[in-house]
Amino acid sequence: MACVSFAKLNAASSPWIGQQSFAQRPGSSTRFATRRVSVVPIRASAYTDELVQTAKSIASPGRGILAIDESNATCGKRLASIGLENNEANRQAYRQLLLTTPGLGEYISGAILFEETLYQSTTDGKKFVDCLRDEKIVPGIKVDKGLVPLPGSNNESWCQGLDGLASRSAEYYKQGARFAKWRTVVSIPCGPSALAVKEAAWGLARYAAISQDNGLVPIVEPEILLDGDHPIERTLEVAEKVWSEVFFYLAQNNVVFEGILLKPSMVTPGAEHKEKASPETIAKYTLTMLRRRVPPAVPGIMFLSGGQSEMEATLNLNAMNQSPNPWHVSFSYARALQNTVLKTWQGRPENIEAAQKALLVRAKANSLAQLGKYSAEGESDEAKKGMFAKGYTY
Repeated sequence: MACVSFAKLNAASSPWIGQQSFAQRPGSSTRFATRRVSVVPIRASAYTDELVQTAKSIASPGRGILAIDESNATCGKRLASIGLENNEANRQAYRQLLLTTPGLGEYISGAILFEETLYQSTTDGKKFVDCLRDEKIVPGIKVDKGLVPLPGSNNESWCQGLDGLASRSAEYYKQGARFAKWRTVVSIPCGPSALAVKEAAWGLARYAAISQDNGLVPIVEPEILLDGDHPIERTLEVAEKVWSEVFFYLAQNNVVFEGILLKPSMVTPGAEHKEKASPETIAKYTLTMLRRRVPPAVPGIMFLSGGQSEMEATLNLNAMNQSPNPWHVSFSYARALQNTVLKTWQGRPENIEAAQKALLVRAKANSLAQLGKYSAEGESDEAKKGMFAKGYTY
């Protein structure tokens, strides 16, 4: 289906903008109309205090999230890039390399795992969740079931996985997970349509409420894809519309803002735009969007890298931390933490130590960026290579 121009989220498409909240009876007067508002406390069951504490722990100074929640198929593509077969033993070996890196907890506060990894152990029999706890890293879990076509849209997608989410989340909590991740996407070249934006926002809100009800801090992630040749101003416009809808529905679903984390895209030009933006420009536009749309009650903004090079992602994060922010502005990177690690490892046991050192180098760089103290001096050529993939999927 061909993409069409952006459908503006106006009063017709967003019922809370420019319209009355309640229907008026025909013929009744509005001059002296009064409305009784019942105040309902925002609650997250018995887990509220724990959720707030978990979110604060993840959003701790100088630390961020390591995202290793790729599906088995996507992990297989990464293994194939170094000549390894996609099987459980090889996936376990790679994730063991990452999760047993000595000293990782100095820079990493949380790790998002795929379901297979959550239940795995090292070759010595130690549970991966215990490896993380020993480093004071909070285990997390990807809970969505992936993207599928959204009927009636402009060739867009929606994220599935709400069915059975409550029971799955309860089991993940028992296994040791304490936060969750749900990724949906918005495509600027496809509009985005008002339908796709609403579907993304509603799905994220329902997921967040279900997660909190089962003790998991939800990471809220409507990824605005880098695909396209649009300018940075267009990305800002779309990002503001998306996040306004997300927070409207989060509030409607009684989600506790102090017990969530966000995983937004940085506000950048489209990957195919003729002019690249500097880290300072990206920081300016991204922080403008956040200040306009994100309540200060939210403890942590953990950015995704979205196909930027390792160095770009770190430089942009550093630029955003040159002045104080109402939130902990940090990272939740996958490829931007793992690219050099994977190429250093090459699947060889004798390279494990070198690969773990490479992970610590990238983790430390982003830790410094979270503190606003990063310098790109001495970065390798590998760290400068872009990783954008059009229509990227997990």
